[in-house]
Amino acid sequence: MRVVYVDTSALGRVLLNEPDRAAIQRTLGEFDEVISSRLLWIELGRLARRRDAEFAENGRHSEFVSLANELLRAVTAIPMEGGLQEGEEGTLVDAIAIEPFSVATLEAIHLATAVWMAEHFPLDFMTYDRRLAAGAHEHGFTVLSPK
Repeated sequence: MRVVYVDTSALGRVLLNEPDRAAIQRTLGEFDEVISSRLLWIELGRLARRRDAEFAENGRHSEFVSLANELLRAVTAIPMEGGLQEGEEGTLVDAIAIEPFSVATLEAIHLATAVWMAEHFPLDFMTYDRRLAAGAHEHGFTVLSPK
């Protein structure tokens, strides 16, 4: 089974209809399962609401929230707190100390989640964040940034 971890820098490009949207969707479609930290729901939801508000300020209608919800239906959510097994502290604790420290705070949660999931099965990592990509490489992931 092929699994890919996706972060907000990738799915946000799909939401915002960036030029690489088709390549991202095509690549995600090649995997049996797409997973992400529950953090993705917060980040993508806020991005969608921000864009809807910007459109509304200009008197235009948009459906970014609906599109975000549609995109998220295809992603399996991994909890941020607590592990799957009793006694596991969870990825929020892991994100504090995960290397490299050049990875920003929210991206560290994504990285810690992917590292934790990779202990259970192999996965690839999709991101457009350079520091996060470097961190994912450092942890042995194949990093995807489709163009």
